[in-house]
Amino acid sequence: MSPILAILNAHRAAIDSLDPTQIEACGNLIVATLKAGRTLFLCGNGGSASDAQHIATEITCRFETTRRGLPAIALTTDTSALTAIGNDFGFERIFSRQVEALARPGDCLIGITTSGSSPNVVAAVSAAKAMGVTTLGLVGRDGGVLNGLCDHALIVPAHDTARIQECHILIGHIWCAMIDAAFA
Repeated sequence: MSPILAILNAHRAAIDSLDPTQIEACGNLIVATLKAGRTLFLCGNGGSASDAQHIATEITCRFETTRRGLPAIALTTDTSALTAIGNDFGFERIFSRQVEALARPGDCLIGITTSGSSPNVVAAVSAAKAMGVTTLGLVGRDGGVLNGLCDHALIVPAHDTARIQECHILIGHIWCAMIDAAFA
């Protein structure tokens, strides 16, 4: 089998492993948060940071339809905050400190991590839970630490980071389509 065909088959297998009911339930939670006038926060590292920014932008700007902008903030974008918090409190606190400063009860935090155990994402979820912020983990493998910590953990049960990330952005796009429909 060619390497390209192997990757395509692994991609299809990862997508086929997704639970549409869970994706919809989490999407409904996100829509309800936004309909209540609350804010969606997202965080992650590396490719997951890019996914956090991508999803937040689709929500604040537009996805496929033009609708009003909605409050979504990627906690990965403020380099001054990231470097100051990392310097003063350590890398593990770069997201939790922002959650403490910006989030309010009724908001929702989406922690994105392929392992489910990134220490700074786990710390952000812990801070959010302590504040009455709903927590949603977009994770891979067995869900890691976030599987037992988040209010809702949406697990992509694959082991290849690239396949997990491909599913994460697909799930993010599904949620954005749900948001578009809800705010049409």
